[in-house]
Amino acid sequence: MYGFYGRILKIDLSAKRYFIEKIEYNILKKYLGGRGLGSYLLYNLNPPEISALDPANCLIFATGPITNGLVWGSSRYGVFTKSPQTGFYSESYSGGKTPEAIDSTGFDAIIIYGKSSIPIVVSIHPERVEFYQANDLWGIGTYETEDIVIKEFAKSYSGSNRIGAVVIGPAGENLVCFSVIENDHWRSAGRTGVGAVMGSKKLKAIIFQGNKQRELFDENGIKDLYKTMAMEARENLGVGAYKSFGTPMMIDILNEIGAFPTKYWSEGRVNHWEKINAQALHKKCKIKPHACPKCFMSCGRMSEVIQGPRKGLKLIGPEYETIYAFGGLCLVDDICEIAYLNDICDHLGMDTISAGNLCSLTIEAARLGKIDYKIDYNDVDGLADLLYKIAKREDIGDILAKGIRYAANIWRMEDIAIHVKGLEPAGYDPRVLKGMALAYATSPRGACHLRSTFYKAELSGMIAPDQIEGKAEMLIDFEDRLTIFDSLILCRFYRDLYTWELLEEIIYKTTGNNATKPELRSIASNITTLIRKFNIREGLRPEHDHLPPGFYKKLRDSGRSLRPEEFHTMLKEYYSLRGWNKKGIPLD
Repeated sequence: MYGFYGRILKIDLSAKRYFIEKIEYNILKKYLGGRGLGSYLLYNLNPPEISALDPANCLIFATGPITNGLVWGSSRYGVFTKSPQTGFYSESYSGGKTPEAIDSTGFDAIIIYGKSSIPIVVSIHPERVEFYQANDLWGIGTYETEDIVIKEFAKSYSGSNRIGAVVIGPAGENLVCFSVIENDHWRSAGRTGVGAVMGSKKLKAIIFQGNKQRELFDENGIKDLYKTMAMEARENLGVGAYKSFGTPMMIDILNEIGAFPTKYWSEGRVNHWEKINAQALHKKCKIKPHACPKCFMSCGRMSEVIQGPRKGLKLIGPEYETIYAFGGLCLVDDICEIAYLNDICDHLGMDTISAGNLCSLTIEAARLGKIDYKIDYNDVDGLADLLYKIAKREDIGDILAKGIRYAANIWRMEDIAIHVKGLEPAGYDPRVLKGMALAYATSPRGACHLRSTFYKAELSGMIAPDQIEGKAEMLIDFEDRLTIFDSLILCRFYRDLYTWELLEEIIYKTTGNNATKPELRSIASNITTLIRKFNIREGLRPEHDHLPPGFYKKLRDSGRSLRPEEFHTMLKEYYSLRGWNKKGIPLD
């Protein structure tokens, strides 16, 4: 079975038992791995309409047929479950070294369900699973937890040449609805609250060890592709830009066009952009480009602060999204202070996008007199204190730990709060980049920028940001291709390099499946529809695909706006092209 192991692992935490099962090739061929396989298993194994924190909610880890091989950008794993943040479909991805360790256990997917009576660590090997009590680890931050579990519970078994761990921090233990799963210290499966699902099961960490390798249909062909792409990357301007500046280079671009969310989504430009951009990061920190295995992008910034009160702080980052969330929405005007807040979130195990959005919403609530709480823009100490309160669920932090919908309801701020399905957007304002309005609304996990990364099409001139006609069609093409990305699993930053034709070649040389572009698009469409059916089963209604009222208000600094009729035109076209009815229900 080329490209697949043909095995899945089921772990019952309640009974401390595990089962190794075969999975049919026709399912693997139909859904590939990663997103496709994870979604198939979630749809078929999860009891309908259960709470995300119910023991029966499955937590599924999956790799793809190219993981742990020689395809550039392939060191990724995916996590699939029902989200405690949105109540709908949850998917989150992470890179680093750990994905190859997960894959080396020899399973296409690992399904975890049930709930332990005490905190535990689970250790997974190709032929067995071990359970260890972890009472003394409960309450410890992510960095220390990862170091301890690998040192104490990873064993030197014969042939176990890859070792990795995924962990949660205090936020996940305390069921903060936007808590993350972390690995390799600074890599995160960061959105939709997968850490809270892990915490609800009393699962502090998972260790992966193994020596398994997928058998490839044309191993020499993959090696040739690996070498060719490495040679071509040397002259690629996009690759050079990521290696030189990483994602913080996006700050200048978004700020210049007025699409950099500022002061809780009220403006599109921040005045202190030169204090928080890539150049500022490189000026105030010692920077070393950092890459995952099988990657020539090296987009990560291994940063060490070399001046000021945060001198000596080390982390990978901060990334663009973290800078927008704290530097734009919260108006923090020092890149080193943003790195400090980033580090707090990583240590506690919280998503920085949601954390920054909720901190900014709290500032607005205080300014409007909705709450009696002392905090303001650019109040770094106040923001840091609030982050700890959220993770510990203390005082006002308990409200925010339940998510933006809950906080907005309690504070009577539904007309101000910015989210779709309970998930806050990334740093691309849809009043300027109008295709992002459709991307945020139709993403199954909420206001997500990564399912289509459609800002790329609008920023690069592939389609005008203000154009409405034809936008849904192009977005679907992006979305379908990236669904294949997520099923293989490939890093988003390779989207300009892996065309449909190259994906055909990779899949053929890996699995022997000679699927054409139309066939791959059919696979992607089927996966999208399956996920849609999952969400409908879990209570999705037409209004969940709509934008928050705040996105129909003009930006104060530029006057740019999105009209409701523009959005509804794109949404109607999207539904039609997807083969769904006017309410977004698939027509079987």
